Amino acid sequence: MMIHVVRSGETVASIAAYYGVDPARLAADNAVPSGGALAVGQTLVVRFPRQVHAVRPGDTLSSIANVYGVTVRQLWRNNWQLGGGTALVPGQDLVVSYFDQKLGAAAFNGYAYPYIDNGLLAAQLPYLTYLAPFTYGLTASGGLLPLEDDAMLSAARQRGVQPVMHLSTLTGSGQFDVRLAELVLTDAPLQGQLVEEVLRTLLQKGYGGLDVDFEYLPGYLAQAYADFLARLQRLLHAQGRFLWAALAPKTSATQPGLLYEGHDYAAVSAAVDSVLLMTYEWGYTAGPPMAVAPLPNVRAVLDYAVTEIPAEKIFLGVPNYGYDWPLPFVQGVTRAQSISNQRAIELAVEHSIAIQYDETAQSPFFHYTDAGGTVHEVWFEDARSMAAKLRLIAEYGFRGAGFWNLMRPFSQTWLVLDSLYDVD
Repeated sequence: MMIHVVRSGETVASIAAYYGVDPARLAADNAVPSGGALAVGQTLVVRFPRQVHAVRPGDTLSSIANVYGVTVRQLWRNNWQLGGGTALVPGQDLVVSYFDQKLGAAAFNGYAYPYIDNGLLAAQLPYLTYLAPFTYGLTASGGLLPLEDDAMLSAARQRGVQPVMHLSTLTGSGQFDVRLAELVLTDAPLQGQLVEEVLRTLLQKGYGGLDVDFEYLPGYLAQAYADFLARLQRLLHAQGRFLWAALAPKTSATQPGLLYEGHDYAAVSAAVDSVLLMTYEWGYTAGPPMAVAPLPNVRAVLDYAVTEIPAEKIFLGVPNYGYDWPLPFVQGVTRAQSISNQRAIELAVEHSIAIQYDETAQSPFFHYTDAGGTVHEVWFEDARSMAAKLRLIAEYGFRGAGFWNLMRPFSQTWLVLDSLYDVD
């Protein structure tokens, strides 16, 4: 894999010719629009096929996989344009393998809401080990808010992905409720009722495990939260299931703030099988313009985490989105719009703006002026920033990564992932 940064005057055809690759595949892999428009500074992932199969009449993905001794999932990963589907056209070229130097194997999880586009979900699933439909929230009576997850579970199983049940303190209004968390963690009968319903739902739906995400816990609930997780783990292990927990991005055990104080890294780690470090949202909707996951900030969290948690238990949190801030930024007034990485590139193209890259943050950004004369600042992820984050898995010896979230298309995320790792 090569990550090419577009220069002035370059086209898909000229870039493809430089690397000796098929321009149509290069464009399709990187979601370049039909007109071929590129922004100066945008990235293109260039992959070099080692073995290619020309589809013949009667061929299926399964028959081709059998001939070459690969899996259908690998054919999907090698050929983004298939979209996780099975339709083939005689004469179509399918890549069987690439000249990639992999860093090893890793596990990958993705979070998605039930209303995700079916085609988008199908395209991304072959790159995942796990899928976590978001989310089973809580009721004040110790019950679960319903989740229409059947279609997602079916799609995951069809593509060999294990579904993970997601439990959070999210209410019907979409907010994390500390009051509900305190009830569940301190009221024994209520907790017992919740645990019973969680286990019943998990087994009935056929989930492989449970991912718990209780956020904004005050410090006095830290031990109660760890005890709750330990209880869940004992019960889940008895059923052959696993337990994960999401952790706020701390850099020390005594870090102040409601987001951090209720998450005792060592205690939570001892009570679960794996953790997701939520290493994103430094740049966020209500905050000043900056990278969503600046690499120095991410590393600071990781360096602390591995002193409290075995590295092989850790999933690195990776953002699959960006933000668009109107300027000037006014604290308490300005609100950034969350956008897809692909939309960020489109904005740069539409406004003929060159994308810049912050070498310290390891993140792309640019400014543009809208039709009303307002200047905007955009930070997002591209192939370079994704590669910088994903390489941390091998560097630290982590179990893998978890993507928040799968709702917006960005093919480069998956091209980079597949170029760097074998998917467990």
